[in-house]
Amino acid sequence: MALLPILRFPDPRLKKVAALVTKVDDSTRKLVADMAETMYEAPGIGLAATQVDVHKRIVVIDVSEDKSELRVFINPTLGRCEGSQIGEEGCLSVPGIYDKVERAERVSVTYLDLDGKQHMLEAEGLLAVCIQHEIDHLNGTVFVDHLSLLKQTRIKNKMAKQARVTA
Repeated sequence: MALLPILRFPDPRLKKVAALVTKVDDSTRKLVADMAETMYEAPGIGLAATQVDVHKRIVVIDVSEDKSELRVFINPTLGRCEGSQIGEEGCLSVPGIYDKVERAERVSVTYLDLDGKQHMLEAEGLLAVCIQHEIDHLNGTVFVDHLSLLKQTRIKNKMAKQARVTA
């Protein structure tokens, strides 16, 4: 396994729409393992392949307290979205920035597992938020895009300043 570099907002590669995975094979499983290691090390609770500059529809999520429930979603598709919740979100691609985002409270998602088998999951609460957040990444959307233009500009400026300081 290897740690992968995480793209930082406003990197234009975060806007790319990810392609469907046509075959779940050993290279897919290696990417998933590397993504999981990267997510845990960051530390985070979700990571989309887009964030590590791999534009395939793959997401890893673990919302457990002890990091023991890794979930892998290949070609995830949101189905039913019900209710509404507003919660504070952050993102590994936008480190140190948190803001309130409105999301569906309950969702269903269809996806493939590491063996290429299709599943459907009903999720609510934090897992539902995380699934929506990561699928947004696959569609070229960062959580910042859900905020006002003023907040987006402030965050872009803050991230640009951070990049200059660390360069």
